[in-house]
Amino acid sequence: MACSCGGKRPRPAVPLLLALLLVVSCALSVSASGGGGRGNGTRTAEFRSGDELRAYQSIVARMDKMKKASVKTIQSADGDIIHCVPAHLQPAFDHPTLRGQKPEAEPEERPKISADAAEEEGDAVFPQAWSDGGESCPGGTVPIRRTTESDLRRYSGSLRRYGMKPRASGVRRDSTSDGHEVSPQLYGDNSPRFFTYWTSDAYQATGCYNLHCSGFVQTNRRIAIGAAISPASAYNGRQFDISLLIWKDPRRGHWWLQLGSGPLVGYWPSSLFSHLGGHANMVQFGGEVVNTRPSGSHTPTQMGSGHFPREGFNRAAYFRNVQVVDWDNNLLPARDLRLVADHPACYGIQGGYNRAWGNYFYYGGPGRNVHCP
Repeated sequence: MACSCGGKRPRPAVPLLLALLLVVSCALSVSASGGGGRGNGTRTAEFRSGDELRAYQSIVARMDKMKKASVKTIQSADGDIIHCVPAHLQPAFDHPTLRGQKPEAEPEERPKISADAAEEEGDAVFPQAWSDGGESCPGGTVPIRRTTESDLRRYSGSLRRYGMKPRASGVRRDSTSDGHEVSPQLYGDNSPRFFTYWTSDAYQATGCYNLHCSGFVQTNRRIAIGAAISPASAYNGRQFDISLLIWKDPRRGHWWLQLGSGPLVGYWPSSLFSHLGGHANMVQFGGEVVNTRPSGSHTPTQMGSGHFPREGFNRAAYFRNVQVVDWDNNLLPARDLRLVADHPACYGIQGGYNRAWGNYFYYGGPGRNVHCP
């Protein structure tokens, strides 16, 4: 499945995702609308409880552990710091069910992608700012974006839930997701970034974005989860697609994240989940924003390009070639899609089908406007 988000100059106005979600529940990409400045010093003096201080110390200890384990550090032009950490020392293996393990070998069998789709995707190059100059991590390591002191100072919520989505109700237990998001609060800028997420208890106490906690096992040394995607699509300009695929290895049961017909990024181990240990019973594609209704009004956070679906190609964000994987690892068109817009005056959705794009839909909108108070 390929997807694109239109952007506006001078910065991409894309506070949501470019990507795919394959889950047991309604897992969607989140774009936080919070911001915050960058200061100096530490956040220690701001703690109001011992739990917050311990959470802060735990995050700093994890940061220091990755820095110490790193065999190479890359300073990205956009300000990110990337540590190249031996794959067996990545955060995933601090998880109780994974402790002492190493990344597993890639499955021999993958979903059967049509020759036309594979040819269209080419080498499935995944452009990221940190690797623009040809940088990559050495073999046997994985790139890990460093969480900085500025990231922690900027975060407005409880550090005990740093890197986690808000608790949810009415959703199913297990979920994995990936895609493209913009989150000034989490990353400190408005750049579209590649993300992953998982939870095994409906966002209550487990799971996190990217590698902020143990769980997701990264296997690719050329893709940094949480790093900026560059270039981004431009409103009324060139569009850039990203093809993403999540599928379950029928032999070992892990859920693998793949770039189209190209390289694997890593996997969510089956031991993380209960329901997803067997199969997924729901797949969702789409966008989501955080709406805390500041001042009693709907958030002005945009979804996609910030323009409604009716504007079409080059102007509205889209998903195309939407497919699902069956029990035999075949990719099948996701027919009879149920298109839902929770607040159609704020964000809309329009779908269709053609031979070039298969099943597709345009989505997004401006958020608060005269029809969306």
